[in-house]
Amino acid sequence: MLSIVQSCALSGVTAVPIAVEVNAGERGDLKFIIVGLPDTSIKESYDRIFSALLNSGFAVPRTRTTVNLAPSYIKKEGSFYDLPIAIGVIQSSGQCHFDGLGDFIIAGELGLSGKIREIRGGLTFAIHAKNYGKKLLLPLESANEAAFVDGVQIFAVNNLNEAVKFLSGEMELQPLKHRSFDGAVGERKHHTDFADIRGQFVMRRAIEVAVAGGHNLLMIGPPGSGKSMGARRIPGIMPMLTFDEFLETMSIYSAAGLLMSGENACFERPFRSPHHTISNAGLLGGGSIPTPGEISLAHNGVLFLDELAEFRKVTLESLRQPLEDGEVIISRSARKIKFPCNSMVVGAMNPCPCGHLGEPGNRCKCSRLDVQKYRARISGPLVDRFDIHVHVQAVPVVDIQCKLPCESSATIRERVEKAFSIQRKRNANGACNARMQHSEISKFCGLDVASSALMEQAMRQLFLSARAYDRILKVARTVADLEDEERILSGHLLEAIQYRSLDRK
Repeated sequence: MLSIVQSCALSGVTAVPIAVEVNAGERGDLKFIIVGLPDTSIKESYDRIFSALLNSGFAVPRTRTTVNLAPSYIKKEGSFYDLPIAIGVIQSSGQCHFDGLGDFIIAGELGLSGKIREIRGGLTFAIHAKNYGKKLLLPLESANEAAFVDGVQIFAVNNLNEAVKFLSGEMELQPLKHRSFDGAVGERKHHTDFADIRGQFVMRRAIEVAVAGGHNLLMIGPPGSGKSMGARRIPGIMPMLTFDEFLETMSIYSAAGLLMSGENACFERPFRSPHHTISNAGLLGGGSIPTPGEISLAHNGVLFLDELAEFRKVTLESLRQPLEDGEVIISRSARKIKFPCNSMVVGAMNPCPCGHLGEPGNRCKCSRLDVQKYRARISGPLVDRFDIHVHVQAVPVVDIQCKLPCESSATIRERVEKAFSIQRKRNANGACNARMQHSEISKFCGLDVASSALMEQAMRQLFLSARAYDRILKVARTVADLEDEERILSGHLLEAIQYRSLDRK
């Protein structure tokens, strides 16, 4: 008897439909065969499923049983299919009949006792079920994160017996209540504040401009000057996530298996700070079962690369295309997987190997060649992709001892949110200034005669690239937005040019 159960497969941060076809009672040798391009974890599901069936009071097939995961050209990975295969075996062997089985998308991993364990991608499956007009049956932990998607009925089960009784109509379950995004956000959880930073007005201003326009930021300064301290306070001045951004971010964390219960939902913009020893796959994503890397986990938030010059050069160079395109494409022999990575990248590095170049007292003992080799670890094309470069000086003692209150994150956030609001209304798809296309730059970043002459002089004297030209205009547009100015004035342009410090001789 043939039984068909609907399930899903993860492809990056999206779900694709999979039909689990089970045919029991076939003539031939007693075998359990799984076809349809399964990976090792699926081939091993035979023992898990049969143990779960026996421990849940069901019989295992005593005939040849074939399981087909269709379509066969998609590589099937993970343990999502344990529960749909078990349901298919039960119905195919005549132990139970499920009316309306085609209305459900089912996924879950089975333990030997019959307990259903959580899986990654619950929220992604919920979005897929909503798009296809299906109901969703998931493990309890995965269903909790899926409940953030409205407009779909989500049912949670703890074990195989519960799933069978519910699908056969012997037990009634209520769909999970939709988890409200607005009610879940609450207050900000950041306990760090820009009021803690003494002095460093140049750095604080550069960070504000970078956040207001979503610009990548590179800070160069000696150890202890506050680069990391400033970077870790950036999420506290960023606007709250919109609901669409929230679902995008949650989908990435769900696909990575970092959001099993939904209790760690990313209500605030993510902040990721990988160690400089990270591999290419760890930063960009990949692996035998491709999962998102740190740059995608920072989507709609901040990727902070501390000690930038200590990262492997090949790892840094691999960032160039994702920073430009806003997505990571992982190619495999049979398919390509895309992970979004529209994040603000913040880098911090020392000015020289010892870190004391430019400090009073001639503390730096590095030779000019040492400094050149150190800075050459960051290639010109990569530096070009940082819209803002700022030199951070050591904090004077007088600033450290100052008792006057400094500007708080809340005050800075008000200005940033105002600038964000202007950009959402003006730019296509509500994109920030850093994501403006060339047509939008031409339309919204026009210069008057005096500013055009100033820009021409800067291009000639600093030997700026065409990419740097566009980025200066974008930053100048952000500075103007912070001042609620419709036109880009010479003062705005001068400030933007000052933020290209690494382009100077």
